[in-house]
Amino acid sequence: MKETAILVARKDPRADEERFQSSLQELQSLTETAGGEVCKIITQSRDRVHPATYLGQGKLEEIKLEAEAAEAELIIFNDELSPGQLRNISDRVERRVIDRSQLILDIFAGRARTKEGKLQVELAQLQYLLPRLAGQGTALSRLGGGIGTRGPGETKLETDRRHIQRRIDDIKVRLDTVVRQREQYRKRRKENRAYQIAIVGYTNAGKSTFFNRVTESQSFEEDLLFATLDPLTRQLNLPSGFRVLLSDTVGFIQDLPTTLIAAFRSTLEEMTEADFVLHMVDASHPDHIQQEKTVRKLLEELGASRLPMVTVYNKKDLLTGDFIPPSHPSLTVSVHDPIDLKRVLHKVEDTWKEDWVEYDVFIPASDGKRLQRFRSSSIVTSMLFKEDQEGYALHGFIDPDHPLKHQIL
Repeated sequence: MKETAILVARKDPRADEERFQSSLQELQSLTETAGGEVCKIITQSRDRVHPATYLGQGKLEEIKLEAEAAEAELIIFNDELSPGQLRNISDRVERRVIDRSQLILDIFAGRARTKEGKLQVELAQLQYLLPRLAGQGTALSRLGGGIGTRGPGETKLETDRRHIQRRIDDIKVRLDTVVRQREQYRKRRKENRAYQIAIVGYTNAGKSTFFNRVTESQSFEEDLLFATLDPLTRQLNLPSGFRVLLSDTVGFIQDLPTTLIAAFRSTLEEMTEADFVLHMVDASHPDHIQQEKTVRKLLEELGASRLPMVTVYNKKDLLTGDFIPPSHPSLTVSVHDPIDLKRVLHKVEDTWKEDWVEYDVFIPASDGKRLQRFRSSSIVTSMLFKEDQEGYALHGFIDPDHPLKHQIL
């Protein structure tokens, strides 16, 4: 049975109305993704946050009455609440209260599949819970109940802060091991000069659909926020035969909880190791410009904004009017269209050609191994068999830092 929830948001009178409405719609989608049902949305226009109760006393009284009338079990705030505010509001409205951060953490808890993903979510949840324990008694003992309570898997965590701190330390040690393994893997990849493309974007932009179509994979895709949580990497041959690694990553969102960014840092940093970024944007979304800015800002914070990038404006089949792409280089596509998928892969190659070195090389037919290396490690644009010389004349483009470059005379 779905849990009934009332959504609450404060609107800064100076803030942009469209952005505020978009944020509210997002909160509603997050609630539905977590398995809740929104029965009412209450907003208050207010210059600044009340330090003790976030909103004014009158508004809290209104929320309490509305919750009683609608028999709502849960109140969800559109901002991150301080531990004190959370306690005071719960006391006033006599209902379970969670904030946007806890809701996102809850969705992540339900979505983690790999051991690393589960550890990262648990760490983020525990770091979020620790300062909020005092006075929360009954609410937190319901871990595993409904929205915002898909907890780290142990009951009565609230009775022992030291237990939580020990668990946080233990997870950090285990995650450090994973990070070291990841670094070794990256090092090996660099030695083998494996090229990596990372697909990034706002949640539900179509990243996993694109990933699945071009790699013929089975990663989880659904019209839900945060359908993908655990990053996947697959091999992919580009149209020229050049072999790359393609990585699908977790979706971004406005106001992503800081504890979550910290916990997922090792996964997110995988992006900074990529050679190229495909930024997927849902062009049909009314707030796509803001969503694009959110992703670019996060990439900047992670130190990945320096990487070469192509912006892919997806869902062109849902566009009603003319669409002018705000960023370049870019393409406007539908990832359900096989021709559009090929266009994206060709665009990646064309972007690389601009910075790479053009070459001509002759390889004897007897040296099949070397021929294969050139085909999988560079962009071969033409390959002619010369009977009189019994070999292949190759024309193409190669990364100036690639070891094969030194074999070209």
